[in-house]
Amino acid sequence: MVCRCLATPLRPQYDGGIIVNPELNHSLEGWSSFGEAKLQHRESSEGNKFVVAHSRNQSHDSISQKINLESDKLYTFSAWIQVSNGSAPVTAIFKTSSGFIHAGAVVAEPKCWSLLKGGLTVNASGPAELYFESNDTSVEIWVDSISLQPFTEEEWKSHQDQSIAKIRMGNVRIQAVDAQGNPLTNATIYIQQKASSFPFGCAINKNILTNNAYQNWFTSRFRVTTFEDEMKWYSNEPSPGHEDYSAADAMLQFARSHGIAVRGHNVFWDDPHFQPGWVNSLTKRQLFSATFKRLNSIMHRYKGQVIGWDVVNENLHWNFFESKLGSKASALMYNWAVKADGANTLFMNEFNTIEESRDGASTPARYLQKLREIQTFPGNRNARMAIGLESHFVTPNLPYIRSSIDILAATRLPIWITELDVQSGPNQAWYLEQVLREVHAHPQIQGIVIWAAWNPQGCYRMCLTDNNFRNLATGNVVDKLLYEWGLKASASSGATDANGSFEANLSYGDYELEISHPSAMNSSLVFKFNVSSTTASLQPLRLQLSA
Repeated sequence: MVCRCLATPLRPQYDGGIIVNPELNHSLEGWSSFGEAKLQHRESSEGNKFVVAHSRNQSHDSISQKINLESDKLYTFSAWIQVSNGSAPVTAIFKTSSGFIHAGAVVAEPKCWSLLKGGLTVNASGPAELYFESNDTSVEIWVDSISLQPFTEEEWKSHQDQSIAKIRMGNVRIQAVDAQGNPLTNATIYIQQKASSFPFGCAINKNILTNNAYQNWFTSRFRVTTFEDEMKWYSNEPSPGHEDYSAADAMLQFARSHGIAVRGHNVFWDDPHFQPGWVNSLTKRQLFSATFKRLNSIMHRYKGQVIGWDVVNENLHWNFFESKLGSKASALMYNWAVKADGANTLFMNEFNTIEESRDGASTPARYLQKLREIQTFPGNRNARMAIGLESHFVTPNLPYIRSSIDILAATRLPIWITELDVQSGPNQAWYLEQVLREVHAHPQIQGIVIWAAWNPQGCYRMCLTDNNFRNLATGNVVDKLLYEWGLKASASSGATDANGSFEANLSYGDYELEISHPSAMNSSLVFKFNVSSTTASLQPLRLQLSA
């Protein structure tokens, strides 16, 4: 996966898929002008051929190709893009009978090629037209190595299952032998999972402190959580200098007592609507002092007690602190965070990066721009940065989700799904399952938190249970996948074969194994082990039972 500009574009994925003349090796065959753009077929000094859309007067003036799309297919899309000058966002759009579908976007640069990667599905089969758009009409749009590859739903689901089996599970081989080293046939094997390695959780709020039914339902399922509001600035300092961490302290103690990890959410929120009321009237100097005090207060208080920090929340869509403290406010706050709790993971948490292809503010390309701005700020080079994807979905576009995560994964930084929910509707549970399967199947996703903290008046957008903690359809989806993926404490048993061998495919985590055999009348052997990407490839566990 490539995230930076290249001198020469790579070959098209899937040899272009259903795109005609994807490498522009046959002049402009299959391509035509969209809008009023003029097209030119060019060749670089290295022999690379590409198409240029120039003399553009409207944002949509570009190149196009007509294709046929099917409603029962999932399409991955990619193209390599360059602009003639400056730096300009370029979007790939499919014009269909029912509207315009944004498949992906990239911030293109001159003198090098950037990968635009995305995907789409359509509601109805029929003709469509691919074209490219840029609001900067002063630039030429150069395009090469275009690919549009269809997959059936079965093919897509098969890839998910294969990926999960490869990256989340391992095959464990056990051989039982007697005191002389001879294989023991029909030895009884009982394996109990003690803890899963993959952090899968759900948000909570202070209601859990006084509701036993909520506590029992939650602690029997999840190993990680985020506090819905109780660590936010407006909760911790409702008036200047009067701090209140009582709810967060109690919730942290509750989580710790049940072995549940906590994400620190959040130090700052860049949305002007979610600031402590008293902050708005501060001068620049006073706000600088207040923000510095706030960060050090919460990060020092919970240092060593949380597994990561959302330092500045939603700073692609909002700019409260930038508007008051300057354009580098976010980067400066991460610099403070490095000094306050530099050993911890520092997240940039944002919405619509994988949810909504039409949101130009938070595309993967825009996310990476902001991330680099933070990382290159003096003193931030060694910051342990991570990518937080809120994941508030309406109708999920699985190919776009996968491609967007691919682009972000090129950074090799940890990626977490931090606030996953789906808008209420008849397909809510089905969409939730689709998204969970997609994100869990991606090798760079290192944790998932669902945004469904229970409230008797209703959850933020999605509940998992009713007010009696009986599962709703969404809760049933979560339980089904917890069991399917081995993320909930479970047990399995079996017997060794004629060679004294036993094999099991287990999700990564900690296990306890008990083995017994009729020849060892007074004893059984209990053995603790871990399954991970490294241990799964080791030689069989050789366990000896004494007579």
